[in-house]
Amino acid sequence: MSLTETGTVVSVITALAILAGLAGVVVPGLPALPLCWGGVLVWALFGDAGAGRWLVLAAATAVALGGTVVKYAWPGRNLKRAGVPTTTLLVGALLGLVGFFVIPVVGLVIGFVGGIFLMERLRLGDSGLAWPATKRAVAAAGLSMLIEFLSGVMIGVLWLAGLVLT
Repeated sequence: MSLTETGTVVSVITALAILAGLAGVVVPGLPALPLCWGGVLVWALFGDAGAGRWLVLAAATAVALGGTVVKYAWPGRNLKRAGVPTTTLLVGALLGLVGFFVIPVVGLVIGFVGGIFLMERLRLGDSGLAWPATKRAVAAAGLSMLIEFLSGVMIGVLWLAGLVLT
């Protein structure tokens, strides 16, 4: 197998797209699941795999769509139960993005948690009440990231199975 073969090149591109998608779970600006799914799409369209590649693409599509729905619905439902408004999360995400560029890498977490705490402190007026709400919001964000990561891993496993079996 050499890099001059089209199938090999397409497989390498697909693997890199899936890896970039998995990194995109924690790196702002990289769309995680679309990158993973897009890699499988490129493999299905341009690879030299058999007809089973379309089944792999269909399964990857189902996982990507399902993962996207679940990553918003499940944590969102938990936050609604806890009474944490969406604006709090938006401010936390915005400050996390700013923090990412001000203090590379760790600034994302510092900005996100700080933004959520600040908004909850302003909303609730008491730091004793703001901290539990902040912990719930951070846990929901972590759950969302975990769901997205596991969905990306499932897409990668489907592709690897398709690569080996087709």
